[in-house]
Amino acid sequence: MKGIQRHAIITGGAGFIGSHLVDRLLGEGGWQVTVVDNFHPLYPRAVKESNIAKHAGDPHFTFIEGSILEDGLLEPALRKAPGSHTVLVHLAARVGVRPSITDPIAYHQVNVTGTLKLLELARLHQVAHFILASSSSVYGEHPGTPWKETIDHLQPISPYAASKLAAEAYVKVYARLHGMDATVLRFFTVYGPRQRPDLAIHSFFRKVSEGVPISQFGDGTTQRDYTYVGDIINGVRAAMDRPMQRRPGQGAYEVFNLGNSETIALRDLIAVVEEAAGRKAVIERRPAQPGDVPRTYADIAKARTLLGYSPQTRLIEGMQWFADWYRTQVGECRAVPGT
Repeated sequence: MKGIQRHAIITGGAGFIGSHLVDRLLGEGGWQVTVVDNFHPLYPRAVKESNIAKHAGDPHFTFIEGSILEDGLLEPALRKAPGSHTVLVHLAARVGVRPSITDPIAYHQVNVTGTLKLLELARLHQVAHFILASSSSVYGEHPGTPWKETIDHLQPISPYAASKLAAEAYVKVYARLHGMDATVLRFFTVYGPRQRPDLAIHSFFRKVSEGVPISQFGDGTTQRDYTYVGDIINGVRAAMDRPMQRRPGQGAYEVFNLGNSETIALRDLIAVVEEAAGRKAVIERRPAQPGDVPRTYADIAKARTLLGYSPQTRLIEGMQWFADWYRTQVGECRAVPGT
């Protein structure tokens, strides 16, 4: 790709994973980066602004504030570099299993309709590569762990999971129907510096540090495949650069799990949080929540083979890095009401 300008459009680029990807691309050089974010009030705007503040004034960085549902929002970015190699990394989404149960229509509008609108723009402007951030939640309660990308009959059990699976289906259709090159990345419980305040590790660490009780839903045996954000970014970058293998008359389409391929029980996670926080947790035990799956577990053999993906970060190490970040940012970290 020597001599060809590379342009990355990152939706949700001021958020947790997106801002780390922005840092990586601008740190590498050779990229024009356009971030699209609507500063959804799930957590304070100042947190997201601080994630990308250091790039203000960088001539290789452009920020567009708005929703992916807004007509015409991305037209300037797509016209910005005609003939460039443009990769659209779609990270923007309504997130969270439990809120999706109370507001499923909003989740469909953003996660499904929003993805479809972006696919149409990508088709019309001949974007070189469309990458969708999906979720391990699409596997639902499928018993065949560790989960492989080839599993049929996925069993999502929440509107959030269903919306992600529907978005994946549209990406596959566009690759087949319109010859687009597209990749779906299924993330498994990402954590690390800048993690959203409503997610378990961030919420647990803050509350344990402050001596506030934490809620343990279920008996503590639910398991998650916790994946450090730096490892996730390595996988995203590899997907962005991978030569696409096109099918005759179609574009290229692949799905990859990006996880750590190791499961951690909730009670063991709490123990790791306690160690990093330097104090014991006060635990309030509550019934299991609707929509929460009992276990997530990624088979990452395909990503290892085709992307060279090789997660290196153990939970105890990544948790310490999160704790170090939290302590330097505590003035900006605010809890989401009710968490």
